[in-house]
Amino acid sequence: MSEQNDEQLMAEVAHGNLDMLQILFNRHHRHVYNFLFKMTGDKMLSEDLTQDVFYKVIKYKTTYNNGSFISWLFTIARNSLKTHFIRNKEVHGDLESVTYRIGEEDRTEDYSHLHKALQQLEASDREVVILNRFQGIRYQELAEIMETTPGAVKTKMSRALKKLKIIYLQTI
Repeated sequence: MSEQNDEQLMAEVAHGNLDMLQILFNRHHRHVYNFLFKMTGDKMLSEDLTQDVFYKVIKYKTTYNNGSFISWLFTIARNSLKTHFIRNKEVHGDLESVTYRIGEEDRTEDYSHLHKALQQLEASDREVVILNRFQGIRYQELAEIMETTPGAVKTKMSRALKKLKIIYLQTI
């Protein structure tokens, strides 16, 4: 049963078999949480938003159109993050002003300079780097998530990595 791919499982969820959602949750909740944590630097907020993402998967299950489940899931995650910052602007400011913070579990000698450089990127650049390099989402899926073309994503990634390299070399 768990040998089904994500798209098959989500199709079953969309048809009312909510038991299959447990398999999808077990496969992907850490990835969603890590993305949200790397974007916000706040464990509690990331946990709440992760829960909200999977609530929305249930709520909007009938809108799933048999495309890439990962693209659909991370589109929900991105939208939840943006909605949170729009609704709570007086508490957090906006998403562009949030810097990535290094969590205790991320503190390793080898990556601390990289994480410091990553926090200095603009939110949109940081997002594309995190989704592609940390979460392993391919350009085609990123294009679907960001509602653009794979070529535009490659260009954005290239520019973001160049900025990251410059910042990184300044921090070491």
